[in-house]
Amino acid sequence: MRDLAGQLTDVAGAAFGALGLEPGFGAMRRSDRPDLADFQCNGAMAAAKAARRNPREIADAVVAALRASDLVASAETAGPGFINVRLSARALNARVSETLEDPRAGAPDHATPRRVMIDFGGWNVAKPMHIGHLRSTIIGDSLQRLFRFMGETVVSDVHLGDWGLQMGLLIIETAREQPDLPYFDAAFSGPYPSVSPVTMEDLERLYPQASARAKEDETWRAAARTATAELQAGRPGYRALWRHFCEVTRIGLERECADLGVKFDLWKGESDAEPFIPELIDDLKRREIAVLDEGAWIVRVARESDTREVPPFLLVNRDGAVGYHATDLGTILDRRRSFNPDLTLYVVDQRQALHFEQVFRASEIAGYTPADRLEHIGFGTMNGRDGKPFKTREGGVLKLHDLIRQAREAARVRLQEAGIGEGMAESEIGLIADRVADAAIKFADLSNVRTTNYVFDLDRFLSFEGKTGPYLLYAAVRMKSLVRRAREDGVEPGPVDVRLEAERTLALSLDGFAEAVSSTALRRMPHILCDHAYQLAQAFSAFYAAAPILAEKDEVVRAGRLSLTLATLNQLERTLDLIGISTPERM
Repeated sequence: MRDLAGQLTDVAGAAFGALGLEPGFGAMRRSDRPDLADFQCNGAMAAAKAARRNPREIADAVVAALRASDLVASAETAGPGFINVRLSARALNARVSETLEDPRAGAPDHATPRRVMIDFGGWNVAKPMHIGHLRSTIIGDSLQRLFRFMGETVVSDVHLGDWGLQMGLLIIETAREQPDLPYFDAAFSGPYPSVSPVTMEDLERLYPQASARAKEDETWRAAARTATAELQAGRPGYRALWRHFCEVTRIGLERECADLGVKFDLWKGESDAEPFIPELIDDLKRREIAVLDEGAWIVRVARESDTREVPPFLLVNRDGAVGYHATDLGTILDRRRSFNPDLTLYVVDQRQALHFEQVFRASEIAGYTPADRLEHIGFGTMNGRDGKPFKTREGGVLKLHDLIRQAREAARVRLQEAGIGEGMAESEIGLIADRVADAAIKFADLSNVRTTNYVFDLDRFLSFEGKTGPYLLYAAVRMKSLVRRAREDGVEPGPVDVRLEAERTLALSLDGFAEAVSSTALRRMPHILCDHAYQLAQAFSAFYAAAPILAEKDEVVRAGRLSLTLATLNQLERTLDLIGISTPERM
């Protein structure tokens, strides 16, 4: 299903082609001046320059072709050769009807579906999710929803940090507190206990203790390095204890994910790349892609065209250990063999941009996966009102579980203040409060341009006015209420007949969904979908005020406006779902 811009582009492109010019000059886009036109085409000037012809003559010929189309109510040449088009009611009526009947609410799917791997989350074992993990989780989830919606084959992977020095620190700290556990007895032959000797609360306490001790005591740090090496070498007791660490952590992480409505296809970690590390080290050394430099094995990834220094990719350090460079390259190798993605997206803090540039270049040099099939989706930070990364009042990092709890409690208070939920069961009020809080958090994050920082202000995000998640929920619920009352009154939807300016504006807003979906996917920028949802809700509000629906006496007009409402509700809910927001039935 083509949007109206695409249909107009076909007509204008054919007109340019008939003049012996490239059809691409006929590209139509939304008008910068909606008071003058719905769409505009600026191709006549570029075509005239290329063909050394008069731009107004070209524009006039294209305008004549556009006027002959039943899509167009009026077409005019303006200035040196701008083409302005106003759509016909027939075109708008047809487009709204298509949108209403389309299960995809008017959005295109991908012409050639790809295999897409999305790496997001990236939490560490033994550490709870905190507010700093929110952006990767929400942005990554919105992208996996969007790419699946477009027909791509998507696999999402949390890629846990489970294989570094922190594991050795946890092992020796656990041994210090519980030295009699069988995991530390090299002579023990098993089986090891099935129940973990530590809880998530223990891990949250043990890791900071061990880290602080290692900073003060080099002997302790050396012991942690030794434990890490023995774990990675396969010492049975350490492996069994490590599996407990991972499982206990995963249970807590899955709880947070459930609260956010986020799911992963794979729960792999850095450890899953370990089997590939010896192979890739041997391979890169054998082909002399890796070179020895001051005791370390590196891959030089700098290019003559670089305008800044790009340090080499570190394969093996001078101590003989491997780090994030090697495990990330091993993960690329693993994914190529298990899934062979056409595209891999890494949704990770923008501050890791250099790391990924090094890894992607090394992958291309090695011939594993071309760099243009690996993409870092960087993002800015969530800041407090002081403009610095968000902290608790005590200066610590807020746990994500606590943030969600605070947001839901605040949402319940806001609902009471607004008089929403009176007469409802307590369980329903609780569900509504949860969805309002989730919408507030997610929309606040995703509505900002991904690459920028933003200030987290829960009070403002929970408002039912302005560009907020709760405002959009309220708009959707109002539409649902209207549809329910129509059903109760026996009012049936009927053919759309756009007449009023508010109806035209709403119809044009509905048509914008296709472009919003395509642009969001192309640019990996969820704020575009958020903008569309907000504009759609605003257009419906203006329509609702200007065009009575159930109170309309003309049955035909009433039925058409109900169809316009249904199309808007379906598309708004679809848009919100793509950014991970669920709407309640009533509020």
